[in-house]
Amino acid sequence: MPTRMTLPLILGLLVLPVFPQNEPPPITGATGEVSGSIADLMSKAEQGDADAQFNLGFMYFLGEAIPLDYKEAFRWYRASAVQGKSSAQGSLGAMYRAGLGLPQDYIQAHMWYNLAVANSELDQERNIWAKNRDATAKKMTSEQLAEAQRLAREWKPKTGSQ
Repeated sequence: MPTRMTLPLILGLLVLPVFPQNEPPPITGATGEVSGSIADLMSKAEQGDADAQFNLGFMYFLGEAIPLDYKEAFRWYRASAVQGKSSAQGSLGAMYRAGLGLPQDYIQAHMWYNLAVANSELDQERNIWAKNRDATAKKMTSEQLAEAQRLAREWKPKTGSQ
């Protein structure tokens, strides 16, 4: 299976969104309009909720209940990542590394993976991001690696904004 096809599947297995267990799965109407819990999720995301932003990005990334759209996935992952959500940071790293919805950029990929490692509270997630960061580093020059590390050191989280 080509890499571009397997990456969404791998990310889907590694970074599962957090939906409340007592809510029905999100659905779209026949016209493609979002309804139900998707509308609620979008509202929360637009209000700056980092978890909702990540979940919405994940749904766009996989085309889950809404059309697959890497640019929208990137937009929502970034909104969540800048607030310090490690899952969104690692997901951005993966998108930059593969060039999904944006130009491939190993410096940005490494920086976001590095931040995901630093901010993850889960050992398993931290290990995944570290392996991806280290694999990305092998594709970089020493100058690129130094730049990525500098960007990660200087990065500061923002709060509640897109």
